[in-house]
Amino acid sequence: MTEETAISEQASRLIAEDVLLVLFQPSSGTIAGETTLFYVLGSAVLTDLAQQGRVQIQDAGLRGTLISAAGDRPGDELLRSAWDYVADKPRGVQTVLAASGPTLRGRLLGRLVARGDLDRQQKKVLGFIPSTELREGRTGHRAELIAAMRAVLVDGAAPSERIAAIISLVSASGGLPVLDREIPWSSNTATRAKALEQGDWAADAAAAAVTRTMTAVVANALVAALVASNR
Repeated sequence: MTEETAISEQASRLIAEDVLLVLFQPSSGTIAGETTLFYVLGSAVLTDLAQQGRVQIQDAGLRGTLISAAGDRPGDELLRSAWDYVADKPRGVQTVLAASGPTLRGRLLGRLVARGDLDRQQKKVLGFIPSTELREGRTGHRAELIAAMRAVLVDGAAPSERIAAIISLVSASGGLPVLDREIPWSSNTATRAKALEQGDWAADAAAAAVTRTMTAVVANALVAALVASNR
């Protein structure tokens, strides 16, 4: 694969796809945090929209922070439903997550399988009960993501805009400790991840500021939603 092809392919991938792929556990074939996964994927879609300049934040005073549409309607069908929802009228972050998140898992998994990042295999439990098993694919993309995250969290490398967003979302979801065998979990790792959640990306690019701010807002809303769901 040429460098130009690699860049083009990366640009076509959603952050939401990469977040789901990172949360996939190759050892068990499961996805970490299944019960609240829709909040996490909804958050990732909002981050994708922010990175493309298609949503913006409004301070609504006592009503809190609202998300409204900006720019043109997205071409990607997975982003359109969330964009349409806030194009109708500005919405609270958690409202957007609850409305857009539940339909994302299956569609994002389908994309990961189509790309070869994951394999979906049919098997039979007890010899006759049909079942589907997920396995890591042959693209090596998950390993690349984990290596990039580990370089930032463990080795102190400066994150790209995309990797910073992925780390922020996985951290806010509570999924980082699950990756301990691949990304050693420590107080330093937790501190660095939390800083990224809050928008401390040390990024100079003006474009990154939009994603950084939105990701911090979304991460806070995600943490609040997960806390509420576990009560």
